[in-house]
Amino acid sequence: MHREHRLDLPPYRPPAWLPGGHAQTIYPALFMWRRALRYRREGWVTPDLDTIVVDWVDGRAGTPIVVLFHGLEGGSGSHYARALFQYAYPRGWRGVVPHFRTCGNVINRLPRAYHAGDSKEIDWVLTRLRQRFPDVPIYAVGVSLGGNALLKWLGESGSRAALVISAAAAVCAPVDLAASGAALDTGINRHLYTREFLRTLRRKTLEKLKLTNNPFIDRAKVGRAMTLREFDDLVTAPLHGFHSVDHYWREASSKPHLKNIAVPTLMVHALNDPFVPAASLPGEDDVSPSVTLLRPKEGGHVGFVSGPPPGKLDWLPNVLVRFFMHHAPLRH
Repeated sequence: MHREHRLDLPPYRPPAWLPGGHAQTIYPALFMWRRALRYRREGWVTPDLDTIVVDWVDGRAGTPIVVLFHGLEGGSGSHYARALFQYAYPRGWRGVVPHFRTCGNVINRLPRAYHAGDSKEIDWVLTRLRQRFPDVPIYAVGVSLGGNALLKWLGESGSRAALVISAAAAVCAPVDLAASGAALDTGINRHLYTREFLRTLRRKTLEKLKLTNNPFIDRAKVGRAMTLREFDDLVTAPLHGFHSVDHYWREASSKPHLKNIAVPTLMVHALNDPFVPAASLPGEDDVSPSVTLLRPKEGGHVGFVSGPPPGKLDWLPNVLVRFFMHHAPLRH
């Protein structure tokens, strides 16, 4: 029995003025949440002597901490991060966005960057936070690529994850990377989304190659890459120890690990998500009893706009906070 039968999670009602998965994806990403949110930035040195930047929304001492792992080329400025923390902060909760390497407008020291299956990075970040804040609830949210990495860590860690966090949520996670990669490289998706992803990925890779001169990466081919498959085969896979793009997509996908999750985990997927084909989503038999599946028919990819124009982004933060409060550790 999954917990969604006992949880009071509000249904998502898509606005009639914003129809379809593409509009519900693009509109909030480009036109919503321009209001400034004050972050406090920290620089962290990783165990392999690299660097990442971490942005904090400070709250009251002793209150829960929400850790948000962002999506591909996202960060603390992404609409979903701002919406979540604008919702959680008035409740006294604290928020933190650990940026994956090369993100946060900072070039890291080492040749490596980040990838969708980097569960070791998730483990290091969350363990460091638990050691720093041993007595407060910590909740982890992974969005898109960050959601896949978080789910993979949860499955690999099993019951050990409960020593680090109290509950988790993954939003629009591409749990089958081959299926999502194919979707993003096909048809209108390639022009709407992949072209923009590659614009920043290529630029950062070429800048990094000026500093590291990696002999395994062909600068000319990187500059010509037009699909995520090409880029991941040329850059992501060799940089992070995979034999090929197919090896990377297979080994980094979280779907095979979902049955081993032991921490209360919410998985939110819109069935009209242009990044994540509905056929690739896990069913009840593919996940552990600790996982709650929430499948709105609409919402796009990390969109979930609601209300009259210009719309609000409070449905998803409301759902996440309710889920976390439901699984809050008991006070003694």
